[in-house]
Amino acid sequence: VRSYYWARPGSRPQCSQRPEQRMMDHDHDDLYPIAILIDELKNEDIQLRLNSIRRLGTIALALGEERTRSELIPFLHENTDDEDEVLQAIAEELGNFVQYVGGAEFAHTLLAPLETLAMVEETVVRDKAVEAIGKIGAVLAESAVSQHLFPLIKRLATGDWFTSRVSSAALFAVAYPAAPVALKTELRALHLTLCHDETPMVRRAAAANLGKFAAKLEKEYVKSEIMSLFTELTQDEQDSVRLLAVEGCAAFGKLLDKEDCVSFVLPIVQKFAQDKSWRVRYMVAQQLYELCEAVGPELAKSELVPSYVKLLKDSEAEVRIAAAGKVALLCKLCNSEASVGQILPCVKELASDSSQHVRAALASVIMALAPVLGKAAAIEQLVPIFLSLLKDEWPDVRLNIISKLDHVNQVIGVDLLSQSLLPAIVELAEDKHWRIRLAIIEYIPLLASQLGVAFFDEKLGALCMGWLQDQVCSIREAATLNMKRLAEEFGADWAQTQLVPHILGMAKSGNYLYRMTVLAALAELAPFVSQDVCCNSVLPAVLAASKDRVPNIKFNVARLCSKFMGLVGTSVLEGQIRPALNELNSDADMDVRFFAAQALAVADAQRS
Repeated sequence: VRSYYWARPGSRPQCSQRPEQRMMDHDHDDLYPIAILIDELKNEDIQLRLNSIRRLGTIALALGEERTRSELIPFLHENTDDEDEVLQAIAEELGNFVQYVGGAEFAHTLLAPLETLAMVEETVVRDKAVEAIGKIGAVLAESAVSQHLFPLIKRLATGDWFTSRVSSAALFAVAYPAAPVALKTELRALHLTLCHDETPMVRRAAAANLGKFAAKLEKEYVKSEIMSLFTELTQDEQDSVRLLAVEGCAAFGKLLDKEDCVSFVLPIVQKFAQDKSWRVRYMVAQQLYELCEAVGPELAKSELVPSYVKLLKDSEAEVRIAAAGKVALLCKLCNSEASVGQILPCVKELASDSSQHVRAALASVIMALAPVLGKAAAIEQLVPIFLSLLKDEWPDVRLNIISKLDHVNQVIGVDLLSQSLLPAIVELAEDKHWRIRLAIIEYIPLLASQLGVAFFDEKLGALCMGWLQDQVCSIREAATLNMKRLAEEFGADWAQTQLVPHILGMAKSGNYLYRMTVLAALAELAPFVSQDVCCNSVLPAVLAASKDRVPNIKFNVARLCSKFMGLVGTSVLEGQIRPALNELNSDADMDVRFFAAQALAVADAQRS
């Protein structure tokens, strides 16, 4: 049955009967499209093969469960000599193929092609294959685990080529819970060989998956077998193995009792915090908070905070960045006394760090320290640091401070910072890099809510209006949306008195791009103002632009008219909007006529 499928991509079948002919023998009308898809799987064009693989579910549904198991899956198994992109797609599809082969009872039939894919050289293909095997293994019955999944893991774990052994490391946690006692012993033995493998890549994979495997083991084996393996991996000569072993520290901290955690895990973490490899120290900084959670605040303060302080003072900027990002979490876990006494002095040093990336990382989290410390300590200890970072020469640092302003306002009030905030905001708003200007626009509503309407009108109102005439289109678009968000924040009355008159004053700009921005801003504000203001101020300004000499302005008027139809009464629609649209519908420009016709269709629908 299979022989007619065995052709490699780009070649023709070797038997006398082509696959589509065999398929059409079953049902000519229903299976002809399937034969085309099968043909595409052998096409020289990689995109056609990928398209066909993405539709494997369609092929399987048409073939039925039995033929999918006996023909399609073997066909895929025999065609695993293809481009990496194609193999990755096959692995991804097979992971969701259980329903097409008859459910969990026949899910093991999918393992054969995935086993082959789990041994290939390309990492992304192997990872997808292992992920798919994991999905299938989760639905297998105990008997299927013993008969099919365990032999697969054993073959991979004892394979000659290191790629198969790397793939096997992630599968032990899948098979172990459903395996009988004898196989559990063998699985632990096989896992031991991986941890002692001569190839660093295999040991690295074993270290990365050790925590997941330990979580599935009985507790006595975690202490008697796994912890010794973990200790060995933490002493590995390869830093790539050690840094992955660090990830297991937090996992073991949650699995073990507190006493065992103090005996086994804490000494390892303290040693890792001073490891000769900065990558290992970086990983410790990333994982330290999770470990502190596992051991509790008291042990964290006495045993781990000193190691954390060393990481904050590390010679490598990458380590300091990772450590700085955990400042607020660590201080929240410990009490304010420990934070002020040990961590805050380091924070003050980081605020003037030579690396702008360290300062930016600190600025993104330091505002969250205010609720932890309380008002008095925040004013005394944090405000000077905030002010220093607000004056930083690097724009990302200032942006990160401003973006978290609400944390400070909840504790100490923003009044203490308002005078220092203003120069920083103005400088960012006029930055030569448009992405910086765009970022500060997004924070303006937050600033408005924190600073209040009076401060905003006096200090920031003109700044927001200026963005409507920025040279960069993205800035102008963001500025129009900003007007809408400000109207939501301060209310309709404020929008009518503070925004609409200023925007109307820009409607006569000599630059047609700015005139288009005015139209967009008025359309955003229209729902927030009273109907009287909308009909007597906003709408006339929009309709006046229908006589503009630039076609882009005119067809934008036509597009915006549809928005106004739901905001005004029938008399305004028929007396003002429709005549303007009729005039645009006879314009010389085809695009203007197109959008005018669309708007008139909407008007007709509303009238009917």
